[in-house]
Amino acid sequence: MRSYDLTPLYRTTVGFDRMFDLLDNLGKSEAGGYPPYNIERVDEDCYRITLAVAGFAESDIEIEIHETTLKVVGMRPDAEDARTFLHQGIAGRSFERRFQLADHVKVVGANLSNGLLNIELQREIPEAKKPRKIEINSSGSKVEVLKASNAA
Repeated sequence: MRSYDLTPLYRTTVGFDRMFDLLDNLGKSEAGGYPPYNIERVDEDCYRITLAVAGFAESDIEIEIHETTLKVVGMRPDAEDARTFLHQGIAGRSFERRFQLADHVKVVGANLSNGLLNIELQREIPEAKKPRKIEINSSGSKVEVLKASNAA
């Protein structure tokens, strides 16, 4: 993987350090491919992360969100019974997977069904951040919130 030097950008920008850190750490944070996962856009403002967690119970999985980082941890208790596998193709090890969420993306729910953990996400833009229309008239200005268009 190529490494880019973002230092010149730090000299001429203010407040973008978090974004530069994300870009710098983008390829470094991925530790293996376990468990496999999908990220799906369900609707214009709705997303779903699906992790394949076969063999894990709800009590074995923790989902935590801290600022804009979503962390999913699966803890497997150490097997007390000594089993002998002739072939072990189903991974059953503990894991930790992190996802960086954009601003205003919130976790709205999670469920575990048929070995798949589905985490539902939704982008909720605050009213203050939505586009506003300002009408010009001689008596003053009137502010009106525009409705979001459905065009993607």
